[in-house]
Amino acid sequence: MGDPVKGKTLFVRMCSMCHTVGKNEKHRVGPNLFGIFGKTCGTTAGFNYTDAMKNKNIVWNESTLDEYLRLPKDFVPGTRMVFTGIKKADERKDVIAYLATLK
Repeated sequence: MGDPVKGKTLFVRMCSMCHTVGKNEKHRVGPNLFGIFGKTCGTTAGFNYTDAMKNKNIVWNESTLDEYLRLPKDFVPGTRMVFTGIKKADERKDVIAYLATLK
């Protein structure tokens, strides 16, 4: 796993304009990511997911998040997420380590 402190900094810079992370915070353009680890994709209440995301039927964990964050549109063709991905593996690991703390 990566460094959650570095991951938080990266998350704020790359992800926070579209995602919230606090428990019970409202969704933005993307869903709130609190408690994402162990959750099935496309199931966060109150967010309007694409059929592609709802039908992907994977559980978010270190491996699936790494694949998704590398190239979102390749991992879930049809996703609305416009983010092009995090190319550096160490940065992905850091962001994932931060997301793992959100519980």
